Amino acid sequence: MAKEKSFLKTLLEIITQIFEATQKSSRPRTWHQHVVPYQDGWAVRREGNKRITSKHRKQSTAINRAKSIARKKKADVIIHRKDGGIRDRISFDD
Repeated sequence: MAKEKSFLKTLLEIITQIFEATQKSSRPRTWHQHVVPYQDGWAVRREGNKRITSKHRKQSTAINRAKSIARKKKADVIIHRKDGGIRDRISFDD
């Protein structure tokens, strides 16, 4: 009987430690907006998302849309080049 309680107590401690470790390591999601090349135009994509928020024919239009979202969320706009490299970063975190 004592061995069963000891085993259960140890198992509970291990599960608790794993749970606490995963809670600490998970980063809060950001609202940074990326302007990225997409098909024959440009897209706005929230950082960490696979899906795009909006698509545009011109990069300037995509930048304006990303700025609008970033202002509301106090986030950054990261503008990429056609080759995928970062061209510019605009911060709206007051």
